[in-house]
Amino acid sequence: MTLDKAKLKRYFFTGLLVVIPIWGTFLILQTLLAFFDGIFGDLFSGLTGWYIPGLGIVMLIGVVLLAGVLTTNIVGQQLHQRWEAWVKSVPIVQGIYSTLQSVTDIISIQQKDKFRKVVMIQFPKNGCYCFAFVTGVVPHEMQHISPKPLINVYVPTAPNPTSGYYLVIPEDEAVSLSISVDDAMKMIVSGGLYVPSGQRMPMKDGDPGNVLFGEHVKDEG
Repeated sequence: MTLDKAKLKRYFFTGLLVVIPIWGTFLILQTLLAFFDGIFGDLFSGLTGWYIPGLGIVMLIGVVLLAGVLTTNIVGQQLHQRWEAWVKSVPIVQGIYSTLQSVTDIISIQQKDKFRKVVMIQFPKNGCYCFAFVTGVVPHEMQHISPKPLINVYVPTAPNPTSGYYLVIPEDEAVSLSISVDDAMKMIVSGGLYVPSGQRMPMKDGDPGNVLFGEHVKDEG
């Protein structure tokens, strides 16, 4: 079976979406472990004459837990806000920090307990469809403004889903989807380049997509 240019391009970008997060996570953890192991391992070895392999891992876990404890209280939050303000005031460091912060925000926002299910709604106007995440029902007093049941939805933006829109819409205007929150997030971040394997549909001759893209995507197999 021969692969055409469109399939190779799709496979390549889909592979990037899989490889880049794994590779980036590995590099970051490797750098952190080497840093802590170099500092505390050498310090402990200089004081006692013994070198303990893996001491950097223990210290890294301890630092992460300490940062979590401090950030969850008022004093720690104030220190964290001042640190962020200082970091974002440095031109080059600001870009690096903002990029890494966006990545961690994307990871944290994918927690399934925040979103009940994935739906599709017409937004920002009729005829345009987008993903939305149901976050719950609206307060009782707000239900009186509409004869239909209302729900809260969050509409993320691409490629950064941490920014978006909070909407209150009638429940019957949201079309439920079987796609998972993780797959929906990957599609949003990739701008539609990523498509879950079970959701792919080949275009047939005469489909509008053939005219729009100027190429025909044949069914695999």
